Amino acid sequence: MMVWAYAGLGLVILLLAGDSLVKGAVNLSLRVGVPALIVSLTIVAFGTSAPELIIAINAVLENKAGLALGNVVGSNTANVLLVLGLPAILSVLHTSQCQTRKTYVQMMAATVVFIALAFRGIFDIWAAIVLLALLAYVLGGAFREAKAHRRVAKDRARDEEEIEGADPDMPWWQIVVFLVLGLIGLPLGADLLVHNASIIAGHYGVSDAVIGLTLVALGTSLPELATTVMAALRRQADVALGNVIGSNMFNLLAIIGITALVGPIPVDPEFLRFDLWVMLASSLVLVPFVMFRRDIGRVWGVILTVSYLGYIYVVLA
Repeated sequence: MMVWAYAGLGLVILLLAGDSLVKGAVNLSLRVGVPALIVSLTIVAFGTSAPELIIAINAVLENKAGLALGNVVGSNTANVLLVLGLPAILSVLHTSQCQTRKTYVQMMAATVVFIALAFRGIFDIWAAIVLLALLAYVLGGAFREAKAHRRVAKDRARDEEEIEGADPDMPWWQIVVFLVLGLIGLPLGADLLVHNASIIAGHYGVSDAVIGLTLVALGTSLPELATTVMAALRRQADVALGNVIGSNMFNLLAIIGITALVGPIPVDPEFLRFDLWVMLASSLVLVPFVMFRRDIGRVWGVILTVSYLGYIYVVLA
């Protein structure tokens, strides 16, 4: 019973931390004159991807490198299909209003490069250099865009203040508290949930490989889900979509890039045959919402969520 209780506690911490991080990120964007999208691509994405990084490094150190790769690939698939699907069922994501084409193209480029490197059969130090160089390029572009936006922020101040749930007069100490609570609470909640859920799974005889692609990937995607649900309910679609795109790029470029510096990550042939292509296909699903400015309505939310459940069924089968 205690294992189930700790898992439930982890879920509660995730939901509260997700709400805190969204509040802090949106209000930070108002105070420094940076769009909420840019903040979600950096602070929110880094914070919600922290569990994947911690798990990946520990997996390599414990000679379970396959778990690290399965965690990232499974998390990216869950981020698109489940993390955007479930919130869209609760509240329509007005992604037609988001300016995410550039970052989406960068995410797709990162996905293609990642798959190409995977066909080498191993993520080693050379692959790490390529991935981290791409990460530096993406972050450099985001910061340059933020700096340029800040110069004209005064002219757009009236528009920025119309973001629902935001307080342009929120004091700095309160913004910092929200961000710190979110960044600490998300990995803490994820660790509680994943650790205890793994014990539950082990009790029922589920293999480590399946745990990596399903349970651990789902567990470490819960911070993104918590953040996106709160953003959807607050009608901040730019934070929701930006969080998913930013987290997926961070997962591919930073998590595997940093982890490959700790130790080599061999690629199981099954990833090349199935899982990497599912990850690519799920990323391509975002084309109509990003490139053609369509909202993610409830029907699409159901389609995305059911697709993810179908993927889990195939993996378990």
